[in-house]
Amino acid sequence: MVPIQYGLLYAYCHHLVKGPGSAFETVGLTSAMGIACGVLGINVAHELGHRRTRFERILARALLCTSLNWQFYIEHNRGHHLKVSTPDDSESAHLNESIYAFWFRAVTTSYQAAWKLDPIEMIIGTFLQATLAAVISFNFGSFALLGFFASAGVGILLLQSVNYIEHYGLSRTKTAEGRFESVKPHHSWNSDQILSRAVLFELSRHSDHHANALRKYPALRHFDSSPELPTGYPGMILLALIPRLWFARMNPKITPASVPAS
Repeated sequence: MVPIQYGLLYAYCHHLVKGPGSAFETVGLTSAMGIACGVLGINVAHELGHRRTRFERILARALLCTSLNWQFYIEHNRGHHLKVSTPDDSESAHLNESIYAFWFRAVTTSYQAAWKLDPIEMIIGTFLQATLAAVISFNFGSFALLGFFASAGVGILLLQSVNYIEHYGLSRTKTAEGRFESVKPHHSWNSDQILSRAVLFELSRHSDHHANALRKYPALRHFDSSPELPTGYPGMILLALIPRLWFARMNPKITPASVPAS
């Protein structure tokens, strides 16, 4: 996926420098590149960032550079997985929180959290991302650079849309000692739809991913006890864009009866 993603980025910038074409075509190409940033860039980097070998983690960072989302590597592993489905997690959507409010909260707070968790790593990442942007600007011009920024933004919003549907309204309870219970499969929404599984490399079996973060994507399992999304990720993201419909469909599913006890 690393050479494919960089190849797509090169083809995108090369097309823009040849001539942007119509506004409709430019928006379409930028959206497509943004989807690649989210699916091939951030999503695959998500998998590789959990791997144990240094080489695979380097590949994760290389992919995140293409969507200007270096902070994900830091905050996701050290923040989100520890705080998931708690009020302290910037990437777990609260009950009755719209996707638009969540976008703003998740993007800003996760970026700030990454700087607090590892400022040295963030300095390195910022330098490498700035270098990539400078290379694009030098070789393809300012219009391609703007397109790169726009496509990266689409990729980041796609990531946060996925985060929104994966944990919306679910919460971990506190134990008698005042600590949150350990993460279980029922603390993440699951989707066993074949299209989502194929496009996202099995990420939609998200319940198992959070319960067993080191398990490789192809080996993720489905649990009947996990809360199940009504449809696949594409359909759920479209539904989330209309908050009133989202709340009407999802809120009734968030009940003590639908969320197993720990």
